[in-house]
Amino acid sequence: MYSTVPLPTEVARSVANRLVALRKDKGWTQAELARRSGVSLGSLKRFEQQALISLENLLALAHVLGRLEDFGSLFAWDENLAAVRKRFAEFKD
Repeated sequence: MYSTVPLPTEVARSVANRLVALRKDKGWTQAELARRSGVSLGSLKRFEQQALISLENLLALAHVLGRLEDFGSLFAWDENLAAVRKRFAEFKD
């Protein structure tokens, strides 16, 4: 069975790659980003190399890179979906 939906590991790798690109675009070394964010250098290196990081550290990195607002829509309730579910429930009854 094939799917066009990416796996969690693929999403994590993509996010890590984008973080590296943002860091390099700012001209920051790993040590500089770690210092600015308060994330240990080891954690940052592990994220860039293996795409493994805690949510707390990921948010700290996003904050210092000016991308914290990117998390604002994560798990957001879709009002349109809620309306569809309500109408569907009305028809079932």
